[in-house]
Amino acid sequence: MLNEKERKEIKIFSKRAQMEVVKMIAGLPAGHLGGCLSICDLLSVLYNKQMKIEPSNPEWEERDWLVDSKGHSGPAVYASLALKGYFPMEQLATLNIPHTDLPSHCDRNHTVGIDMTTGSLGQGASLAAGVANGMKIDGRDNYVFLILGDGEIQEGQVWEMAMHAASRKLEHLIAFVDYNKLQIDGRTDTDSICNVGDIAAKFRSFGWYAQSVNGHDVDAIDDAITLAKANRGCPSVIVMDTVKGYGWSKSANQVGSHSRGFTAEEKEEALAEMQKELDRYEGTYA
Repeated sequence: MLNEKERKEIKIFSKRAQMEVVKMIAGLPAGHLGGCLSICDLLSVLYNKQMKIEPSNPEWEERDWLVDSKGHSGPAVYASLALKGYFPMEQLATLNIPHTDLPSHCDRNHTVGIDMTTGSLGQGASLAAGVANGMKIDGRDNYVFLILGDGEIQEGQVWEMAMHAASRKLEHLIAFVDYNKLQIDGRTDTDSICNVGDIAAKFRSFGWYAQSVNGHDVDAIDDAITLAKANRGCPSVIVMDTVKGYGWSKSANQVGSHSRGFTAEEKEEALAEMQKELDRYEGTYA
């Protein structure tokens, strides 16, 4: 359970990360806004409470690993890394421009603090399981945190990984599904594309310890991760009920927020709305 100081720090960090995402994408013709905004609360809990990290020593062998398999949300990870001091905040302005070290999808060969290169949906799942399996073989207790999208889990590779990870009893693998119910061409909770159904039940049937939480309730996320860490004998998954484009009323729960650009007016509108929330968090628990 978070104390008041932790809760305040986590919510402030999350809102600042969302604002940095807006600034990054507003500098480009378009970017994957929706899926970035929907995981900032999760990333804040991980980087500020649950994940063992050392920003001054990104290659620290005792660190926990983060694999962002839903590659479109790379900018949210970059914002979090910069806020934690892995690299200067000014570098965020270089997102996706020629010769950048912040490409659209996470690339461990370019960006300090990125543990695994991802982007082709589904492949990050297998990579995370491979890392967790390697850690287990080496007798290490590092956790591997894997972020999946609800559209991404339509990939068969995800379920091959799920079967393998359960058979290998990878109890230090904790996956999150960003269940924001939208992908580029429609909803994931209807039959218009491919209804993902009861995600927790699916993972449970593959032998995983499964939980479902409100993905914007930082206390619920933190508690679920603590329970997952206490689980033994199988991997864990936390299905997060989230809102795509969360944090800006104009993008929230909109299919078009998957990838979009900004007018100068929209940028200021989004930042002003987020600043109002940031001011509220900074005044809470003071």
